[in-house]
Amino acid sequence: MLAEIITIGDEILIGQIVDTNSAWIGQQLNAIGAQVVQITSVRDDRRAIVEAFDEAFGRADLILVTGGLGPTKDDITKHTLADYFGTTLVRDQATYDHLEQWITSRGMRFNELNQHQADVPAGCTVLANRHGTAPGMWFDRAGKVLISMPGVPHEMKAIMTDEVLPRLQAHFQLDRIIHKTAITIGIPESELALRIAPWEEALPASLKLAYLPNPNNIRLRLSSYRGDSKQVTAEIDRQFALLRELIPQHFLGFETASVEQSVAEGLKERGETLSTAESCTGGAIAARLTAMAGASAYFLGGVVAYSNAVKTDVLGVQAEDLEQYGAVSQPVARQMAEGIRRLTGSTYALATTGIAGPDGGTPDKPVGTVWIALATPTETITEERHFWEPREQNIQRASSAAMDLLRKYLYENCS
Repeated sequence: MLAEIITIGDEILIGQIVDTNSAWIGQQLNAIGAQVVQITSVRDDRRAIVEAFDEAFGRADLILVTGGLGPTKDDITKHTLADYFGTTLVRDQATYDHLEQWITSRGMRFNELNQHQADVPAGCTVLANRHGTAPGMWFDRAGKVLISMPGVPHEMKAIMTDEVLPRLQAHFQLDRIIHKTAITIGIPESELALRIAPWEEALPASLKLAYLPNPNNIRLRLSSYRGDSKQVTAEIDRQFALLRELIPQHFLGFETASVEQSVAEGLKERGETLSTAESCTGGAIAARLTAMAGASAYFLGGVVAYSNAVKTDVLGVQAEDLEQYGAVSQPVARQMAEGIRRLTGSTYALATTGIAGPDGGTPDKPVGTVWIALATPTETITEERHFWEPREQNIQRASSAAMDLLRKYLYENCS
């Protein structure tokens, strides 16, 4: 079954609010076997809404509409729906009774605008809204379905969960859609594509591969839109096992796997510890590690050494090296890592020093230049990286690269 989501409201188009509803609805529809083919946002304008409905009915079996169901004059969705389906508004008594109890129990007056919330297009199926005032509405048209719901997220989610999803599963013959996503790290998208090209070309025609890059990693999603679910799941697992053999050092795991989780698991398995000395990443590594429960088992602490004075006075970086090579350099990164490891007594230490931007770059050291160091019990490893991204992404990429340096070290030396 093909589905389209239509969000109505000027506030979405001008960026006043972010449309989180569509993402959530898409997840729920996918889980029951409905494939979203388009998401459309339109302004509070009757002609624009009607055009969106016409186009959606031309390509989808199911249209889910959110927004424009409030009691004020700018909320025109309900009136547009009545005109669109050639009917008039009638009062739904069950909705009226719910509204009266809902509003008066909160010490508010049940005024005329509130009462009109109980008016719905004749012939629609009313979907109870137990968490708000605007009911949902279900319309059938030539074997296709349009469902209108309020745009308030918690109200929409309640109607979807309580009313829409069970009705859809009873109304439509739905195939199971299966997705599984592998997480990779430390390899550019183009290089990854070249490395796994033979595997990709040999994939069964029933499986679709998608590349989903973000600042920290590249996700590879395999999807199936039909077929026996057990066989499909087994085939997807088999294909990802083959993929892992191709890129073992770059394979993090599945779904929500992260480099910090991989580092944490590796350290806990060995009973080893980590500390950090961060300059350009400003504590991002420590924050990502300590955001996970149980971090005290392996993370001892860190220093944000943003100034040269902290680098020298706390971490023991040599002032002459700062003068000769600059703060963004291999000798400084190495001494920062060794200094924090010495201070904390940790097994390993990570350090970062670089130019996050947007200012501060030079021809020799442009914005995005980062030196990373990993101090171990036997050696100190350093890497120079270049990211060329906006400041926030440079920080995220640098912190991921630092943790990936440790992850790879554990993989190669401690397995």
